[in-house]
Amino acid sequence: MNVGFIGTGWIAERMAKTLLAMEDEGIFLAAVGSRSLEKAREFIENNNAKNAKAYGSYEELAADGSLDLIYIATPHSHHFEHAKLCLEAGRNVLVEKAFTVNAGQARELIKIAQEKKLLLAEAIWTRYMPSRFALEKILASGIIGEVQSLECNLGYNNIHMERMYEPALAGGALLDLGVYVINFALMCFGTDIESIVSSADLYHTGTDLHNRITVNFKGGRRAELYASLDENTDRKGIIRGDGGYIEVENINNPEWLRAHVNGANKVQFDVPAQITGLEYQILSCKRVIENIAAGGSSAECPEMPHTEIIRVMEIMDGLRKNWGVKYPME
Repeated sequence: MNVGFIGTGWIAERMAKTLLAMEDEGIFLAAVGSRSLEKAREFIENNNAKNAKAYGSYEELAADGSLDLIYIATPHSHHFEHAKLCLEAGRNVLVEKAFTVNAGQARELIKIAQEKKLLLAEAIWTRYMPSRFALEKILASGIIGEVQSLECNLGYNNIHMERMYEPALAGGALLDLGVYVINFALMCFGTDIESIVSSADLYHTGTDLHNRITVNFKGGRRAELYASLDENTDRKGIIRGDGGYIEVENINNPEWLRAHVNGANKVQFDVPAQITGLEYQILSCKRVIENIAAGGSSAECPEMPHTEIIRVMEIMDGLRKNWGVKYPME
C-alpha cells in the first residue's frame, strides 16, 4: 500500500516513522506534498524517507494515481478542503482528528466518499488500538459489577503553539484534546446519551482553553470529562462499578489497564509493544482498501465508522455552540 502525505508537521513525522517501520508489511511512505517543493524535500530528507516522491502542491499529490491512501495531517481548519481535494481525485483518505471543523463538513465528505466508493477514515488512534478492545472485554465480563460512572482527563501545556489557540486554524482544547475524552466515554458507555452539561474557559482569542463536560447516558451512567491546553494532567481514566473499578493509564495511548475488585488487582492488561501506536489505523485502512479491491461493499473502517465520526462532530458542534465558540470558516 502506497501512502502519500498532505502536511509535514510533527504528527506527520510520527506517521513517517510508523510507515518506515512497516515496509515488511507492504506499506510504504510513497509521496509527500507540501505548499512548496523545498519543504516536501526537506521533510523526506529529515525523516529518511529516501524512496518518497516530493510534490510542491497538494493538487499534484492528489493526482498521483499510484497512491493507495492519502493521509491528511494539516490543521483542523484545512481537513475538509484537503480531504475533498483527494476524494474528488479518486483517492482513499485518512484524516487526522478532529475529522473536520463541524458535522456539516463531515457529512459532505462522507457523501463524496460513498458516491465514489472510496475509503474515508478518521485517524483517532485510540479507536484502533488493542487496548480499546481489551477494555471492552473487561467491561463486558462484569468483573466490576454494574458500571455506573467514569471520569477521564487529557491535558498538555501546548498553548504556546499557534494552531492550538488560533481561531483561523480551528484551535482550542475541544478539537485537539476533548475529542479524545469524548471518544473514550463513547467507547466505554455507548451512544445512548440522555443529556450533556458543559462549561469552558475561553482564551483571549475566543477559542476554548479548558473544558469540562458531563455526559449523562440513559440508564444512569455518567461520564465526567476534562481537557486542557495549558496543563499537564495525569491523563488517567477511571471507570467505576458497584463491585470495583477499572484504571486506565493514559487514555491518549494506554500503557496498561487494571481492574480492581475488593482492594485487589484482579485483571491486568499490558499494552503490546508498538511502533508509535499509529500503526493500527494504517493496518485497518489497508484491510478496507484490500476489501474494496476484492469487490467488498464496505468502504469505512469498522473501528471508527462514519456514523461515529458524525456523532462525535455533532457533540462537539453542540458544545461549541453553548460556549459561543465559532470559527471564521463556519
